[in-house]
Amino acid sequence: MDTGILILRLLVGLLVASHGVQKISSHLGGRGLEGGTEEFRADGFRGGALTALAAGSGQIGSGLLLAAGFLTPLAATGAMGVMTVALTVKWHNGLWVQNDGYEYPLVLIGTAAALAATGPGAWSLDAALGLTSYPLWWAALALVVGLGSGLLTRLVLHRQTPAAPQAAAHGGR
Repeated sequence: MDTGILILRLLVGLLVASHGVQKISSHLGGRGLEGGTEEFRADGFRGGALTALAAGSGQIGSGLLLAAGFLTPLAATGAMGVMTVALTVKWHNGLWVQNDGYEYPLVLIGTAAALAATGPGAWSLDAALGLTSYPLWWAALALVVGLGSGLLTRLVLHRQTPAAPQAAAHGGR
């Protein structure tokens, strides 16, 4: 069982972290911070570079913590939060990924929730530090805070209507 949890943690954690690297750099096929900023603006988010930097850093941090099995409920919370934002962006396209739907973020949210519930396994930093027996309520808290933070981020940072082309051409004024 510990081998399976390790594989799952590494796969999901490193994918989430890599996705964050793409948001803020030219590594792993990313278009740099400018490209990440453009992506968030195109998706209707405010904040420009700061939004892209916060999202990318959140993905990198939560992904690496999850992969390492360190502070697993907190790592899962972060991963669920950033993937909930991604899910809301893709929601209007439906479930399936071939239509740019929310299938992939949903799988990552579910996997992070499952890891919060099962714990990081024996081969983790949590285990090395004696932190493997998180009570089950931690998983429930991680789920609620992760989903809630993602929805709150969407509510606070997403523009209800896209900026008018004239306003965008004049620096948003």
